[in-house]
Amino acid sequence: MLHVLYLVHDVSDPAVRRRIIMLKAGGAQVTLAGFRRSASPIAEVEGLHPIDLGATRDGRFAQRLAAVTKAAVSIGSKLGSMPRPDLIIARNLEMLALARRAKSAFQTTVPIVYECLDIHRLMLRGDFLGKAMRGAERYLARDVKLLVTSSPAFIANYFKPFGQIAAPVELLENKYFEPAAVSLNDRAAAEPVAPPWRIGWFGALRCRRSLELLAEFSRRHEGHFEIILRGRPALSEFPDFHGFVESEPWLSFGGPYRNPEDMATIYREVHFSWAIDFFEQGLNSEWLLPNRLYEGCRFGAVPISMGHTETGRFLDQQGIGVLLPQATPEALEAALGELEEHRFGKLRARVLARNPRTWSHDRSDCRALVEKLRGLTVAPGSYAAEALA
Repeated sequence: MLHVLYLVHDVSDPAVRRRIIMLKAGGAQVTLAGFRRSASPIAEVEGLHPIDLGATRDGRFAQRLAAVTKAAVSIGSKLGSMPRPDLIIARNLEMLALARRAKSAFQTTVPIVYECLDIHRLMLRGDFLGKAMRGAERYLARDVKLLVTSSPAFIANYFKPFGQIAAPVELLENKYFEPAAVSLNDRAAAEPVAPPWRIGWFGALRCRRSLELLAEFSRRHEGHFEIILRGRPALSEFPDFHGFVESEPWLSFGGPYRNPEDMATIYREVHFSWAIDFFEQGLNSEWLLPNRLYEGCRFGAVPISMGHTETGRFLDQQGIGVLLPQATPEALEAALGELEEHRFGKLRARVLARNPRTWSHDRSDCRALVEKLRGLTVAPGSYAAEALA
């Protein structure tokens, strides 16, 4: 059984749990180690007991750098009691630095996979800091065996033009995971719909501009549209997230949810899925293909996106969704303001008509991923040697 050491920047990140589920479903054994954003260590993640590397703070670059430096000194002793892994996956740049330290602690050759699912704005600056960050990434990734990323735009706009990674690239989209293979007939028929129309914004809530835009749009329509928020708000990005939501008559926050367990329930409560993010406008936000895109479409929520983004281009190719030319309440009103049940039915039918594998990973995908990783652990020439044996 392939033994993977998974080094992560935040052990409580729901995306970390999803990746662990995929690795285990594919037949891998996983050891989890990483930082946390909570005051106390995290006891358990998907049946694993994480090796705690300390606390970090969201959006505090200097503090995170200090935490990585401290962890680099102690990681050998932290991992000393675990069996030698076959492979190390480093999620994000800071963990790539620790992966190399961990590799040396095992005193043997362990392949490293670099998992990069976001391009931080610091990496794209044209000044000394940006160049230094890109140089550090190139140095740390000089001998990684595989780059895992989630959007072709990351490759086209960052990794390729800047020459960051020489390793092969595995495009692993942020699809919804479900254990069994899905066919068109597996999905329940859409329920009858009628106003008020509900727009769901689920996941990592970090875009203040989206929150204000949706609030103003809902006020203009006085209850004809409702905005449902679920997930983990980045409180560092909002002066008073909870106070703002409570003051808006047609906004509500339903708190966190479990993925994949709660996805069918929360998305079937809404008509539309907000797949827009201005957190790093012009950069990462325009290049990513977010989790909510796949999750919402999997359960028939009609996605709303910007036409010029990677998400918008993807939806245009699929022939589905509502694409806005501008990020304004007026543009959203022009697209949805006169919405009728018949038109919404057609929008939803287009989403439900797509092949479910467009939106979902199943166990066969998990097994293929683990086999891809297993192949990285085979020394050059081993296949030939086995064939001659």
